[in-house]
Amino acid sequence: MDPSRAAAFPFIPADTAPLVIDRTEDVWLIRDDGTRLLDAGGGAVVTNIGHGRREVVEAAARALGTIDYVVPVWATENRIALVEELVEHWLPDGFTRASFFSGWSESVDAAIRVARTHQVAVGQPQRWKVIGRDVSYHGSTLSGLSVGNHDRRRNGLEPMLADHPKSNWLDPEALAKVIEQEGPETVAAFIGEPISGASAGAMVPPDGYWPAVEDVCRANDILIIVDEVMTGFGRTGRTWGHEHFDVTPDIIVGGKGLSGGYAPMGGIYSTDAVVDPIAAAGMGLMYFTFSGADLGCAVSVEVLRIMRQEQLVQRSAEMGARLRRRLEDELGGHPNVSDIRGLGLMQGIELVQDRDTGIEFSRSIDFAARVAGEAIERGVWVYPCGSGPVADALLIGPPFTITDDHIELIVGTTKAAIDAAAASVSG
Repeated sequence: MDPSRAAAFPFIPADTAPLVIDRTEDVWLIRDDGTRLLDAGGGAVVTNIGHGRREVVEAAARALGTIDYVVPVWATENRIALVEELVEHWLPDGFTRASFFSGWSESVDAAIRVARTHQVAVGQPQRWKVIGRDVSYHGSTLSGLSVGNHDRRRNGLEPMLADHPKSNWLDPEALAKVIEQEGPETVAAFIGEPISGASAGAMVPPDGYWPAVEDVCRANDILIIVDEVMTGFGRTGRTWGHEHFDVTPDIIVGGKGLSGGYAPMGGIYSTDAVVDPIAAAGMGLMYFTFSGADLGCAVSVEVLRIMRQEQLVQRSAEMGARLRRRLEDELGGHPNVSDIRGLGLMQGIELVQDRDTGIEFSRSIDFAARVAGEAIERGVWVYPCGSGPVADALLIGPPFTITDDHIELIVGTTKAAIDAAAASVSG
């Protein structure tokens, strides 16, 4: 492709043209010059069954050949089939309600609205606050940015964001203090990722964190929203990330793995106890124009069927353990790596200027992005991230279909990329 055409694509002009991807297959991204990138980031931690699955393409073609656009509140065979697939095979016991959207941000926005509407419906209209965490990300709508606290992505928008309170991201006792300070009668819900993704590089909470959160929320009639957009649908080696931590949520947000990247899909899932009062009060949940598109539902049913048939959740656990061992073998003592963490095929690498002192790179260097750039030059895509106290980190979240050879390429290339990026800023 002519570089000038690619350079015109970004809404915000940049010094360099974006990568041009010509096609995708298996675990590979093929650029327009024919070079191949191993998709170790799963895009943005999205791809689970691998790229280019013919079964999904055929399911999409059948759907488009039958229905194009239908108002989101009307039923179609594919919409009903997706609800049935989720309730029968994927959702926790008691979760019977599902509503679909076009991605993470819309789904979080809907979950916040459901939590607020539930509180109004049960006679608690003074409850409107949604407590988030001081290191967190819940999408890029104004509501998601308001309950989240990703400093880079909130930058410049702060005056437009609602003033929802924040609790310490690793200290459950802090949540009780925040609730007391705000007044428990004003709090509708608490929201958190089971494992912090884009804000903190797959940070796993301390033992006892989530049970303590649940205790204080139940004591104060506060709903629990778990944001499983990254961690859900097998990414952490279990169906849902919260299953690792002995917590029972009221509302689950799950999207990326729902369609495996083949269609823009997200969803919220809940119980009758949350939804029935809303119905009894004559209230509802407003949709977006493309919420639960029939095409996206058809694709998602096929992706989830493949996940079950090929036992890919179990494979995520097994290959994630192998990936973790190799990362620790090769990077455990690296001078620019302060921590390696995560579960399943959601692994994070925290990057620092000096491992011994914990000194971070200057934000202006954008070290994680530099490492990602070096990895691209060597044929691997890893996902740069970080905010707040985690200035620079990498997320490794490849398709669940990776092999041992792919893991070796990911680990070796990531190490070489960190070395090259460190040399470039120290020289």
